[in-house]
Amino acid sequence: MSTTLLEMREISKEFPGVKALDHVSIHVNQSEILALLGENGAGKSTLMKVLAGVHQPSNGQIYINGEPVTIEGPKHSQSLGISIIYQEFNLIPHMSVAENIFIGREPRKTKGIINRKQVRDETRIWLDRVGLTRVSPDDLIIDLSVAEQQLIEIAKALSFNSKIIIMDEPTAALNDEETSKLLAIMKDLKQQGMGVIFITHRLEEVQAVADSIAVLRDGKYIGSALVKDVTKDDMVTMMVGRELTDLYPEKGTPATDVQLEVKDVSVPDMLHNINFSVKKGEILGIAGLMGSGRTELSKAIFGLYSNMNGSVKVDSKTVKSPRGAIDAGIALVTDDRKQEGLVLGLSVYENLLLPTYRKISRFGVSKKKMKDEIVNRWVKDLKIKVHDPSVEVRTLSGGNQQKVVLGKWLQMNPKVLILNEPTRGIDVGAKAEIYQIMKRLTEDGISIIMISSEMPELLGLSNRILVMNEGRITAELSQHEATQEKIFYYASGGVTNA
Repeated sequence: MSTTLLEMREISKEFPGVKALDHVSIHVNQSEILALLGENGAGKSTLMKVLAGVHQPSNGQIYINGEPVTIEGPKHSQSLGISIIYQEFNLIPHMSVAENIFIGREPRKTKGIINRKQVRDETRIWLDRVGLTRVSPDDLIIDLSVAEQQLIEIAKALSFNSKIIIMDEPTAALNDEETSKLLAIMKDLKQQGMGVIFITHRLEEVQAVADSIAVLRDGKYIGSALVKDVTKDDMVTMMVGRELTDLYPEKGTPATDVQLEVKDVSVPDMLHNINFSVKKGEILGIAGLMGSGRTELSKAIFGLYSNMNGSVKVDSKTVKSPRGAIDAGIALVTDDRKQEGLVLGLSVYENLLLPTYRKISRFGVSKKKMKDEIVNRWVKDLKIKVHDPSVEVRTLSGGNQQKVVLGKWLQMNPKVLILNEPTRGIDVGAKAEIYQIMKRLTEDGISIIMISSEMPELLGLSNRILVMNEGRITAELSQHEATQEKIFYYASGGVTNA
C-alpha cells in the first residue's frame, strides 16, 4: 500500500477582492505522478505557492507524511522536502551551473572558504542524475539551451533531497524530443519513490506519464481520477465544465488575391532564400524543430533585422522596419509574452493600448472615453479574466496575459497577423476560444501566419503548412497532403524529391 507523502486538506486563500482557492483538497502518494489540471486562473499556481510557502493559506491544513505542518516560508518548505520548479526559471544567467545549484548553501572548508572542488563534484552527481552528461558544472547558465536550463532546475531541486517535486508547465518551451526526455526523467523520479505534482495543459503528456489527476475550476476542487479510468474528453469536461466538441473550427476558403509576399528573404546565419505568399483569409502554418528558423522568420517579416536581404510586401507596400510593418498592417504576437509581448509593470489597461496611442491621440492628448471603450471591448471579446483592467498585467495567469497580447494587436486592425506559439501555456478552453477568434479574423479577410510546435494545432487550423529546417523552407504541404509523419520528415532535413 502506497504511503501518502502529502495531503492538502480544505485549503482556502483569499486576496483583496478575490477568493483564489475555496476549500481545495489534494493528496500525493509515494511513487506517484499527480497531474494538477485546470484552466488558466483555476488556482493551480496559487495552490502550489501555498505548498511552497510563498502564500499562507486563509484556512485549511497541510500534512507531510501524515503529520500536520505550518509552512512558514520557502526555506521551510524546502527543509520539509518540497521543491517547486516554476514556469519562469529561477536561475542567474551569468553564474555557473554549480554556483546556481548551491547558491547560499555552498559546502565550506575551515575558515569559511567555499570548497569549490566539492561544489563541482556534487554538481556533477546531480547533472548525471538528470542526464546532463555533456554539461560542465563550470558552464554559464546563459550559454545553455532552455531544455538544459529546465533540467538544471530539476537537478537543483534534487540536490535538496526533495521527496515532493512540483513542476509548473515544465514542457512549455521544449520541443518533442526534449519533452520525451523530461517525461522519462519524471518516471525515473517516481521509481525512486518521489511524489511529483505535474501542472500542464498538454493532456497527451498526462496520459503518457501521470498516474492520477486532480482538477480545479474557478478556485474550487472539482474531482480526482486515475488516468487509466478517464479519456481526454473526460478531463476537458472536468476542467471547463462543459464538453468541447469540434476543438478546431471548420477551415475557411481563402480569397484568391495575395495579401503578403515574401521574396528572396535572407538574414546572415539565420535565413536562406525564403519565398512564399499568403492570401487574404488564409491560415499559413509554419512547422519546424527548435532552431529551424521559424521565430527568426517571424521577426524578419516584421522588419526587425536591418541586415535582411530580399523583400516583404503587404498589398505591394514594402516593409523595412517594425514601424513600417505596423503601418502596413502587420502585427506580431511573439512566443515570449513576458519579455517581448508585455510590459509587466504596466496595467492590463495600458498594455492593451500600447500600439494604438499614436493613432488615438491628438497633439499628444488621448481621450479617456475612447481608451475605455477600446479596453472594455477587448476584455469582453477575448474573455480576459481580470476583476479590473487597472491591475498590473503581471498578476494575470499565463493564458490571460496571452489574450492581452493578442488584444493589443487586434486593436490595430491588422491585415496580416503573425502568431508565434499562440496557445503556449494556455488551457484547452482558452485554446478553443482563440481558435474561434482566428476563424472569425480570417472571415474578415485577415491573413494569419501561425508558428506552432503542436502538430494537432498545425494540422487542425492551417490551409497550408510550410516546413523549415536550418533556416530554409524544405516543403510546402496543402491541408490534404499534410500529416505528422510528413512534417517531421521535412523538419528533420528530408527533401521534397526524396
